[in-house]
Amino acid sequence: MIRTEDLTRRFGSRLAVDRLSIEIGAGEIVGLLGPNGAGKTTTLRMIAGIIAPTSGRAFVAGIDSAAEPAEVHESIGLLTESPGFYERLSAERNLAYFARFYRAVDVPHAVRAALGLVGLTDRAGGRVGTFSKGMKQRLALARALVHEPDVLLLDEPTAGLDPEAAKELRALIDGFRRAGRSILLSTHNLTEAEELSDRIAILRTRLIALDAPRTLREAREERLVRVQATGWNAAAMAAIEAENYVLHVSETDDGVVRFRLEDPSRDRPRLVALLVEHGVEIFEVVEETRTLEDVYLDLVREEMP
Repeated sequence: MIRTEDLTRRFGSRLAVDRLSIEIGAGEIVGLLGPNGAGKTTTLRMIAGIIAPTSGRAFVAGIDSAAEPAEVHESIGLLTESPGFYERLSAERNLAYFARFYRAVDVPHAVRAALGLVGLTDRAGGRVGTFSKGMKQRLALARALVHEPDVLLLDEPTAGLDPEAAKELRALIDGFRRAGRSILLSTHNLTEAEELSDRIAILRTRLIALDAPRTLREAREERLVRVQATGWNAAAMAAIEAENYVLHVSETDDGVVRFRLEDPSRDRPRLVALLVEHGVEIFEVVEETRTLEDVYLDLVREEMP
């Protein structure tokens, strides 16, 4: 449903997006991660046909975004980071106004359906200026859905929301995926990206990683075992470092030592037995797993000049 080919955008001498090639299928959410200035919003705008690429192309449902932006607008729902509304008008009248921009839309029916999808039917007549931030974000989603698009481009959809409102919005987004929509989700919230996304794209002007969250974590897994204990001694450390299955040892000042092992599941019992044999009193043994945040920070730092 979404495809980019060497998508590139320059603003004067500044390279904002560099040869981005990505494809998103029907019923798939791809989370777009990257630091501020990495090109996430620029990418969404090029795909949406709002700005033209300097080179390369973007397609939505086979339509070239730069060549036929009006056609692309009919196929996408765009949620911007700071959606604007007519605050003095009701939710219903706001949606009706925007629905009229699309062809072949039964406006009253479309407005009722969109409000129902986001759980705002009972607030249809309420002035938008009285809505909470969470309600406005729901209304913004309704506006993106009012013409029943197959593709959603979401820019920081839960930014500024309280935890309950953010959870409700994530549930709505997951429901759109299950309904078969293709979704590109730009976010700084790594927990949100991991919860919702089938694949994660990490962008720092250029695409530096693209895969399922679990695959990204496992590809850079260090397989560390953390041991908290007292009675560490030179004989114990020498014996451990002599074992072939112990690949690396890192000590801290608080009685915690981390061991990188060939196979933690297999080697952890041998490690514990060896420590006990040398008089180390163990309080806790934990296998550490890397989070998506760990992987993300590593990848982004590696791209820093």
